[in-house]
Amino acid sequence: MYAGLQELGVANGEDLKETLTNCTEPLKAIEQFQTENGVLLPSLQSALPFLDLHGTPRLEFHQSVFDELREKLLERVSAIALEGKLEERYKKLEDLLEKSFSLVKMPSIQPVVMCVMKHLPKVPEKKLKLVMADKDLYKACAVEVKRQIWQDNQALFGDEVSPLLKQYILEKENILFSNDISVLHNFFSPSPKTRRQGEVVQKLTQMIGKNVKLYDMVLQFLRTLFLRTRNVHYCTLRAELLMSLHDLEVNEICNVDPCHKFTWCLDACIREKFVDNKRARELQGFLDGVKKGQEQVLGDLSMILCDPFAINTLALSTIRHLQDLVGQDTLPRESPDLLLLLRMLSLGQGAWDMIDSQVFKEPKMEAELITKFLPMLMSFVVDDHTFNVDQKLPSEEKGPIPYPSTIPEAYTKFLQENRIACEIGLYYILHITKQRNKNAFLRLLPALVETFSDLAFGDIFLHLLTGNLTLLGDEFALEEFCTSLFDGFFLTACSRKENVHRHVLRLLLHLHHKVAPAKLESLQKALEPTKQSGEAVKELYNQLTEKLELRKPSPAEVTETPSMELPLPTVPTPASR
Repeated sequence: MYAGLQELGVANGEDLKETLTNCTEPLKAIEQFQTENGVLLPSLQSALPFLDLHGTPRLEFHQSVFDELREKLLERVSAIALEGKLEERYKKLEDLLEKSFSLVKMPSIQPVVMCVMKHLPKVPEKKLKLVMADKDLYKACAVEVKRQIWQDNQALFGDEVSPLLKQYILEKENILFSNDISVLHNFFSPSPKTRRQGEVVQKLTQMIGKNVKLYDMVLQFLRTLFLRTRNVHYCTLRAELLMSLHDLEVNEICNVDPCHKFTWCLDACIREKFVDNKRARELQGFLDGVKKGQEQVLGDLSMILCDPFAINTLALSTIRHLQDLVGQDTLPRESPDLLLLLRMLSLGQGAWDMIDSQVFKEPKMEAELITKFLPMLMSFVVDDHTFNVDQKLPSEEKGPIPYPSTIPEAYTKFLQENRIACEIGLYYILHITKQRNKNAFLRLLPALVETFSDLAFGDIFLHLLTGNLTLLGDEFALEEFCTSLFDGFFLTACSRKENVHRHVLRLLLHLHHKVAPAKLESLQKALEPTKQSGEAVKELYNQLTEKLELRKPSPAEVTETPSMELPLPTVPTPASR
């Protein structure tokens, strides 16, 4: 409590204790101690007895004076930090720190010492080490001081950042597994600017400040974690952090990050959920502008493009371009804009391999993706148009034309072997589901059972698919639809992939009332958790069971009234009727 006072020649409680122990007249000793260490203001001496008459303790008076002086001192320190030449102001603050630092552990004086350190752009290293070595002091110091400690202590900075990164990933997963299933409000609904206001991004932005070294450290943490886990949410955080610093106009960092302008342009596309021609040209310019010897920037650009929000925007734009090409009677290879979207998709999807191998080259695009797969996808769009037109034609002279039920074997093979084809194929499924196109959905669904790296069973796709399936709610009453969706797709992976199990239960929690009772009963048995199932699956299953129990008819409703036409024995009528 009295740490450092003796060094400054100020008497403390220990001195008073020693005086009282060794004196013969304690009252005189106390009076002398008060005179020597009280407020040395002549006019105050006559006023103090007046406070005594009002019953105000001297401690309360001195504490009040002390608090007032401390506030004035804090204001003065902040003023010194802004006035005069840089060298002069910092010299004053350094002198003040030298005089006051011995009192840093004294709780009442500590805020002043911390305020002085906060305003110093470079606190003496010796004092930083003393702060770092004391947990209480480290916790109490301002983030401006901590930045100076962190920039030379990567492990300590990592300990501070790690819980925030874990929190960020958990928040993203909670959104993907949310019980609120909606086609209007999904994972991709919040705007980029809204997402950047999140707690983790804001805290990291504050921790970094304008310190390029700390920013580079965070980026290195994100790259390392992305490599270790393959979790694409780290790519999202990489882009969000840069744009958060952009919002605050932290030019010290934005000007040295080679991805800044590319990320800024892409951020505008994500906001619109579409890459228009003008921005496409800009993005292409950035990619083409990577000079020889600077290829390493492709690693960062690929990570920016691997952000699920970027992939979502590029894939949606690709589907829209394909539809436009059908109307224009144009082949994919004749569209520069489409080829650029595929180039960026390829770069984003190849991010992990590029950073892992440290070979910074754009992935080579397979010609068959453009010459065979995309035309095949366009043929599905044509099939839909043809079927819809046929349905509107008079049907007197012809029988009903069935919707095409088969898919080319090559299409399934593309989804299994080509990552970009698989991503586009999945987004086409989401597109037709959103259009309530049941026929096209049931036709293409079997191709999703085996896909590249099981992408069809990834959380982001299943989150979007379950949301879009709410638009086909009425179809869940049909046996054929449920068998194709559940038995033919979901249940093929439930036993080996717990995340699929969770998404199916989420969907049924939302649409169970639409499913035929017999089918619902068989699904309930098939989805029963095993001993190995996680708590999340068990919790969802219990919620579903409770909902189904509530829907069961009461015994009175189950009893059927016998038909009067049949010669059956008389059945007693329940008392409730």
